Amino acid sequence: MLCSADVSVDSRSDFNSFDHLRSMRYVLADRPWLMLYGIRVQPVAPFSSLCRRPDPALIHQSLPDELLFEIFARMSPYSLGRAACVCRKWKYTVRNPTLWRNACLKTWQRSGMEANYRMVQSLYDSSWRKMWMLRPRIQYDGIYVSRNTYIHTGIAEWQFTKTVNVACYYRYLRFFPSGKFLYKISPQKIKDVVKCMHFRASKGDCVFKGDYLLSEDGQIELALLYPGHRYTLVRMHLRLRGTTLGANNRLDVVKILTTGVNATELRNWKGSVLELVESWGEDETHDPEVPAVSHSRGLTPFVFVPFEEADTSVMNLPVEKMDYFVPG
Repeated sequence: MLCSADVSVDSRSDFNSFDHLRSMRYVLADRPWLMLYGIRVQPVAPFSSLCRRPDPALIHQSLPDELLFEIFARMSPYSLGRAACVCRKWKYTVRNPTLWRNACLKTWQRSGMEANYRMVQSLYDSSWRKMWMLRPRIQYDGIYVSRNTYIHTGIAEWQFTKTVNVACYYRYLRFFPSGKFLYKISPQKIKDVVKCMHFRASKGDCVFKGDYLLSEDGQIELALLYPGHRYTLVRMHLRLRGTTLGANNRLDVVKILTTGVNATELRNWKGSVLELVESWGEDETHDPEVPAVSHSRGLTPFVFVPFEEADTSVMNLPVEKMDYFVPG
C-alpha cells in the first residue's frame, strides 16, 4: 500500500496548461473556475437551509456553495441564464442580486455608478435583475450579423440563356462598452470573420472602427470613417429590440447614409466622429465630390450571434441550402 507521502506529483505543468487555456479565445468554452486558484472566498448562505431535505446531487455535495457562487460571479449573463435552467439550486443561486449588479454596472459603465444606482431605485424597484431584463442594452459577448442576398444576372454564352445567381454578403458589427464599435462588410462566413473582429486587425482584414451612442429608448446612432483618397463618412441609425424579454438580439436598420467630409475639418477636430456629425442634416455633405446618399439595399436586420456559436450558426449556410434568412 502506498501512502500519500510516498507519491510525488508535479502540478506545475497543470497550472501552466490552465494559463494556456485561459489565453485561448473563441476556441474553447468558458471555464470561469480556472480563475479561482489562490483566491479566498467568503461563505454564503447554504441552499440546503431553504429546503427540508438535503440535496442528493453529487456535484452539490462535492462543490461548496461559496465556490459555486464564485464560479457564477465570473460567468457572463448569457451563461448565467443557461445555468439557471440546470436545477433548482442553480436557479436560486443565479438570482443573487450581486451577480446582476456587477453585470449592470459593467454594461452601463459609461453612465456612471451613481446614475445607475439612482436609475435602478427609481425605475426598476431596486432590482438589478429587472433592470438587466428591461433596460435596452447592447450585447458585447458576440457580434451582430446582417445576412443580405440579391439576384445577380450572369453572362450569356454561346446558345445558352443568361444564368441567374444568388449572391450573399454580410454586414458585421461588434460593440464595446467604451462606445467604440467595429464594422466589416464581407462575403466570408461568420466562423471566418469572428477571428479578425478586434482592434488589432490588419488593414487587409478591412475592419473599420467607429463610435456609437445608445439612447434609453433603444435607438443607436453610429458613425465611422472610411479612409482613402477621399474620406467617406458612414452614418447608421439602428433600432434595438429582442425576440424575447431582455434578449436584445436584433438590430433593425432604420437608415444608412454615406456622405463626404472635409479633410481639413477632420484634422482640426479633436472629438469623436459621432460628435462631429451630430448636428449634420441627413442630406448634408462637406465634400462636393462625395454627395450624400441614402442606401435602400442591404437593410436586413442584424442578428446577434454569441462567440461560442460562431461555428455552428445557421447563418453560415451557403445560398444552396438557405437562399434567404428570416431574422424574426
